[in-house]
Amino acid sequence: MHEKEIEKLQAEKEKVERQLAQEQHKIQRLENRAAYYEKGDRRKRAHRLITRGAAIESIAPQTKDLSKTAFYAFAEQVFALPDTQRLLTEAIGNHAGGE
Repeated sequence: MHEKEIEKLQAEKEKVERQLAQEQHKIQRLENRAAYYEKGDRRKRAHRLITRGAAIESIAPQTKDLSKTAFYAFAEQVFALPDTQRLLTEAIGNHAGGE
């Protein structure tokens, strides 16, 4: 090969390596953004669970004395009641999409 061809190939290689590095950085930024949004969703869920759990304890303080298993059994029974199902359906209909 001629020296000019080698220099041209070397320059092309460097250009492609720069483009590859740029694309890798772009991928990393997108992955970071996705992780940021996912973390935010987890925080929102954790906040919602904490505030709703606190509301249950405020309304029915006796639930604090239940074990985790007993509380879940109690909650399943309460939410299986027809009146509870009706009230929940009404609440969802009245407050759909809002906080």
